[in-house]
Amino acid sequence: MYCVETADLVHRYTNDESVLNGINLQVPEGCIYGFLGPNGAGKTTTLRLLLGLLRKQKGSISIFGKDFEAQRVDILRSVGSLVESPSLYEHLTATENLALLQKVYQCPKNNIHHVLGLVGLSNTGNKNSGRFSLGMKQRLGIAMALLHTPSLVFLDEPTNGLDPNGIIEIRELLRTLNRNNGITIIVSSHVLSEVEKVVTHLGIIAKGRLVFQGELEELKRRQLQVLSVSLCVSDIAKTLQIVSQLYPKAHSHGGRVILPAISGEAIAMINRSLIIQGVDVCEIEVVKNDLEKIFMNLVS
Repeated sequence: MYCVETADLVHRYTNDESVLNGINLQVPEGCIYGFLGPNGAGKTTTLRLLLGLLRKQKGSISIFGKDFEAQRVDILRSVGSLVESPSLYEHLTATENLALLQKVYQCPKNNIHHVLGLVGLSNTGNKNSGRFSLGMKQRLGIAMALLHTPSLVFLDEPTNGLDPNGIIEIRELLRTLNRNNGITIIVSSHVLSEVEKVVTHLGIIAKGRLVFQGELEELKRRQLQVLSVSLCVSDIAKTLQIVSQLYPKAHSHGGRVILPAISGEAIAMINRSLIIQGVDVCEIEVVKNDLEKIFMNLVS
């Protein structure tokens, strides 16, 4: 079952400016879904539509298997969110900010201390949130999203402003919430290296279109693809003369000989042939695809 599903979601800010073009999200229940794309790709607009912060223009949205338009209020009772920057009362403490929300949600008071502990803000005391660092404000925003123990959480760039240690802590928090509480989490980000460490599924958006959707492992399988073979040799000209008979696309680049993607057996054969003909082979490097290259190819 999909926790979140959209069909042909389209949004325009003007007649000439189409932000989303037929987005078909499919977020499995109980997953951590990374919604990835460069700045301006349409991530935040999509999240705003899923939360009812923007009026839907075309397409359909289903959350928990229910039509969002027809059951919006009921659905949002089980949804937590942090979109862009946290909405805080800066003259109030972290506890006081959460106490206001606790009355709105009518959830148990001890949830306040629980979520403050989860995000590492238990010891902020009487310090007003206006005096918090950007990272502390981000943590408080995440605490606010978790206060009413939702089944689904939307987090827009949740590690924004955090130091490396804070990023690791939030990453572990998301894993724990997902594993122990079964919360479905949608994390938007433009940083692939951060998202790949925590998500189970990915949706990649570029220029308002979904260019990839599926399990992270599916994307990683593309990572195993060999792109080329790079040789460091004592004589580049002689090496090219030898290998170009079999591989006409062989060329030199950066002081190395570059061959197309070939099998391990072919690499061993070339290595033997070069040594027999008096060329020293210092290094053989198999250049594989990586997630960053895959991502850049998809979004461009």
